[in-house]
Order: sequence, then C-alpha cells, then structure tokens
Amino acid sequence: MTGTATRLDNLKIHYFARIGARIASMQASGLDVIRLDEGAPDLPPPDFVIEKLASAAHDPSRHSYQPHRGTQGLRIAWAAMYDRLYQVTLDPESEILPLLGSKEGIFHLPFAFVNPGDIVLIPDPGYITYTRGTLMAQGIPYYLPLLTKNHYLPDFSRVPETILREAKILWLNYPNNPTAAMAPFSFFEEVINLAHKYGWLICHDAAYTQVTFGEKKAPSILQVPGAKEVALEFNTLSKSHNMAGWRVAAVIGNLECIRPLYTLKTNVDSGHFLPILDAAEAAMLGDQTWIKNRNEIYRERRDIFIKILHDVGLLAEIPEGSLYIWCPVLPGWKSEDFCTAILDKAHVSLTPGSVFGAHGEGFLRIALTAPKDRIQEAASRLERVVPGLRERKSGCQ
Repeated sequence: MTGTATRLDNLKIHYFARIGARIASMQASGLDVIRLDEGAPDLPPPDFVIEKLASAAHDPSRHSYQPHRGTQGLRIAWAAMYDRLYQVTLDPESEILPLLGSKEGIFHLPFAFVNPGDIVLIPDPGYITYTRGTLMAQGIPYYLPLLTKNHYLPDFSRVPETILREAKILWLNYPNNPTAAMAPFSFFEEVINLAHKYGWLICHDAAYTQVTFGEKKAPSILQVPGAKEVALEFNTLSKSHNMAGWRVAAVIGNLECIRPLYTLKTNVDSGHFLPILDAAEAAMLGDQTWIKNRNEIYRERRDIFIKILHDVGLLAEIPEGSLYIWCPVLPGWKSEDFCTAILDKAHVSLTPGSVFGAHGEGFLRIALTAPKDRIQEAASRLERVVPGLRERKSGCQ
C-alpha cells in the first residue's frame, strides 16, 4: 500500500466525527442521548426560502455548473444585507466571493497566503479549522490565549514583538465560538490599527453576528475605517438563516485580498447548485423579522440552562450572542473526563473545552440546538447527576 502524505500527520479525525460514532452506538443499544455538542441549528429556514429552492429546482435550466463568483443577484443580496445591517458599502463585482460554506473558505485561505514557516495568529480556545488549515499549508500557529479576565479578547501586549512583526494572518471570531464572547467596536478598531502597523491580513469569522439576544448587536469588522485594506470577513447563512446544510457563505473585503483565494477556488471546486443560490438570495432580501423571533427561542433555551447550571454550582456567564454557553467544569475535573461522565450518566453530549485548544481546558461548551423540551430535559438530567460527580471527585481527593 502506498504511504499517506506526511501533511496528514498533524491532522486527526474531527472530534464530532468520533463522538458521533459513540453516540450512534449508545442509541443503537436503546439509550436516549440528547446531543448538545455540535453547533448545528435545529430550526429550519423560513418557508419562503424553502419554496424558492423547490420552485428553482423544478426549472430544468438551473442545473448546470455555475460561475465560481456565483450569480450577480447573489452578490447583490450579500451587499444589500451588509448595507442594511452594518452600513457597509460593498462592490458586488469585486468585494464579495461566494463560498461553499465558510469552513471551506477558512480551511483554504492559508493555501492562498501562507508559505511554509509563516506565522499565523490563532485564538485559543477557537474554531479548530483555523489551526487545521494553517498546519496543512505548513504554516506555524501562534496561539493567542482567550482568558476570562480579558473577556475572551486576545491581549496583544503579551505577544513578543518579533511574533507581531513576523505574523502574516490574524484569525478572529466574534460573537465567539466557543466562549460566546462579544467584542466591542473599540477592539476591532485596535486590531485594524495593529494590522496596518504590522502588515497582517485579518480574517474575521462572522458566523454568529446575527445571533444575538435582547438589544445587543454585533458589529462587522468592516465597519472600521481602513478595514477593507487589511481585513477579510467570512460570513455565512448557516447560523444567521438556519441554513447550515445548504453551505452558503461568502468572503467579503478588498479585491486584492480576495483574488488569491478566488484563484485557488477555480482550481478546487466548480461552483454551487443554482437553486440554492436562488434561495439564498431570497433569504437575504426577504422578510427578516423572523430572525428576531428565532433569537428569542435561543434566549429561552439559554435561560433554562443557565438557571440549572447556576443551581448546581456551575457558574457559567450569561452569553449575549452565539448558539453556546461556555461553562466551567467542576473543580478537580478535566474537561473531557467531565463531559464523558455526563454522557455516561446523564446521556447528554456536551463538548469539552479542550477540543478548542489548551486554554479551553477546564470548560465545556453547551450548544442551544435542541427543542425547548429537550433542553429542559437535558438540564434536568444535569441537575440530577452533577452533585454526584462533585462528591465522586471530592471523595478521590
């Protein structure tokens, strides 16, 4: 058998693939497992989006290959959404590149910019694809700790000057996965200034900017003056419009920053399915009032879980956005051991914080991606088993 490429040596099977196999085995044995580990929205997009998909799919003329830049109507819809939400003006012809989901673009971007040995600044804890793409491109990750005391914002004053000068890319993600932290506009102003000083390309993963609670609004980094010269923003309809499986996203920003990724993509894929693009256009241009109601559903789920977590002594902060609760584990427990115990005893699957990096150790992530009754049931199961886990660990000390 031919040996595998050495580039795969640093690539592991994704955690969610591994835990999914274990859960499938548990379910096959008759156990009722509630999955709150993966951040996959359980609610569908609105009916008018699905109806647009269906009507377009019935049109025999809409089944051929599509341009890598998508349709003009799709790009105009992205531009209209950015103007409406953020008052950011975009040129649909040069500043928007559709993606087959933001994960695809995030993974591929280092191949367009990173040479072997180049330094990439990556938040820790953070979305694992920032690291995986960097390693596959033979770049060197430099991890920026996201600490509670800093409100889960990186502290650039703690980064050596040589690293700041040599770094090529900075990854950011707010509202944040997994910590659910929100970044103030002043933080984005700070990093744009740093990018101009050091020559970084900032890549902001804006997957959750439309999933916020109450009156809280999440900014786009492109609202900062001068941002287009040094920043790209990855946006997706996966979370904002409940279209995760549709794989509709875009990278947005300066033409000179987008062009290398476009060149790569013309050699990697062959565009998207046109009826999906038609439906995505409708999603961005149609009635948006349902999003506020959807976010209220997430808020109700959040509040159910937060109350019981606090009742059992797991003092998670109350998130203002994203699909997640970032929660400390019980003292004396490792993240993965604690989540394994919860899965074994409560049959509730949560994600250990260590999956997202070394600084995620000591935490777990709860995804608010199940119906209200299942959220209530999962929280009640934790309420029953957590006291016993506290006593078990105390008894071992």
